[in-house]
Amino acid sequence: MGYDETTDTYTCHAGKKLEPIFLKKQKSKSGYESEVTVYECEDCTDCPYKEKCTKAKGNKRLYVSKSFLERRQESYENILSETGILYRMNRSIQVEGAFGVLKNDYEFQRFLLRGKTKVKLEILLLSMGYNLNKLHAKIQNNRTGKHLFPVKEVA
Repeated sequence: MGYDETTDTYTCHAGKKLEPIFLKKQKSKSGYESEVTVYECEDCTDCPYKEKCTKAKGNKRLYVSKSFLERRQESYENILSETGILYRMNRSIQVEGAFGVLKNDYEFQRFLLRGKTKVKLEILLLSMGYNLNKLHAKIQNNRTGKHLFPVKEVA
């Protein structure tokens, strides 16, 4: 839908105006509070696009969070900036370290166990094995910097 910033109205496909009728404050499960502007069409009776546009018995209503739209626009501009392009380019050529190693070194194709808790357990065990393997390599190559445990001097 087209938005006219000067009149703060949206225009539907049939050319009718959706005007703001009230502000609604919402609170998400995480506790985030947002302000939503509710727009309603002037008259949807006998509109040829009503079936595709809305399932409501009355007029079409549109719920818009202006702060969300502002943040989305800011994010989009950041992504298209020179720095954002560099970040995306670098990110695209980097493998997620541990996941790349797990998939290649351990021939990890799919989970052996089924169910959410069992899959979590399998990931935990794979991660612990990966970390122990890294620690073992450091110990073998004397790259720990300090001893892991206090060294007892033999008399």
